[in-house]
Amino acid sequence: MAVPDPAALIAQSVAAIGLPDAHAAAEADRRQDDLTKPPGALGSLEALATRIAGITRQPRPRLDRRLIVVAAGDHGVAAQGVSAYPSEVTAQMVANFLAGGAAVNVLASHAGARVRVVDAGVAGETPEDPRLLRLRLAAGTQDMTVERAMTRALAQRAVAEGIALVTRERDTEAGGEGADIIAAGEMGIGNTTSAAAIVAAVTGRPPRAVTGRGTGIDDAHHERKVEAIERALALHRPDPRDGIELLSTIGGFEIGVLAGVCLGAAAARVPLVMDGLISGAAVLIAEAIAPPVRAFVIASHRSPEPGHTAVLEHLRLEPLLDLGLRLGEGSGAALGMTLCVAACRLLDEMATFSEAGVSDSDAVVEPEA
Repeated sequence: MAVPDPAALIAQSVAAIGLPDAHAAAEADRRQDDLTKPPGALGSLEALATRIAGITRQPRPRLDRRLIVVAAGDHGVAAQGVSAYPSEVTAQMVANFLAGGAAVNVLASHAGARVRVVDAGVAGETPEDPRLLRLRLAAGTQDMTVERAMTRALAQRAVAEGIALVTRERDTEAGGEGADIIAAGEMGIGNTTSAAAIVAAVTGRPPRAVTGRGTGIDDAHHERKVEAIERALALHRPDPRDGIELLSTIGGFEIGVLAGVCLGAAAARVPLVMDGLISGAAVLIAEAIAPPVRAFVIASHRSPEPGHTAVLEHLRLEPLLDLGLRLGEGSGAALGMTLCVAACRLLDEMATFSEAGVSDSDAVVEPEA
């Protein structure tokens, strides 16, 4: 069932996004300092747990219910020869996600997370499967080098559907399984072209500087990809402060849904784990709609895609990992999620000096000279 009033739902979610809770973060810091370890000995894990405490308003957060959203959509710009793979692969990969055969399935199992697959706008037919959310906003976007990728109304609906997805998944009374942390993943042939265009528009960097090889394209494909982005930006000149306009002109349905997931998570004070370039472009859309959203986003890793580094720098986020990952699907976010869980478990489950009967550094008395 479609969201009845997308604009109203987006406005409601934006209004609900506040700031991280400084008191909860300070309480987490105090506990960190009292755990049975030298101060700061757990390095970035300590800062990560404190940040999640502020996001969730819980001095000792628990991330027991873990969700990875994998949104899929096709892109009309693929007709410009920007990818090494045909659009049919998107629908085929949706079936693979449902069968549990993709990298994100393996890593989600490792992270103890469930995977929600979304057909945001796949060109090919996807299975009738109760585990698949079949939004099917359209059979892929239009070619952004010729016209808008989608209407403004469809862009609003894509974002609103992402917000609604978070609400449903968290509502345990209505059959949802709950979500204490959410990771954003995607699939879609041509989506690195759309994402790079969004990054260029928002950061002001030249398209060539933020456009990578995506699926491993050769020099000729890469040149066509850069030129396609340049033509799209020259045609539409989207306002980087208008997230819906960005999405409508040069975006993708899966990017819009993930932008909504980001807004919905922030409004609900749930940490959102960002994956690579496409997930990052979705966060840029969400931030254009609601600037405070960046405080609720955790960067899981750094992709070799140059546009992803631009996203991280624009959002002023430091990634947890740098493993050369460039698969997408939420694979890096799944790994980042495991670190978030570990950081919070250390904060919550480690004993303090007094609980363990261990003398802390303040109890050491220096001998008199």
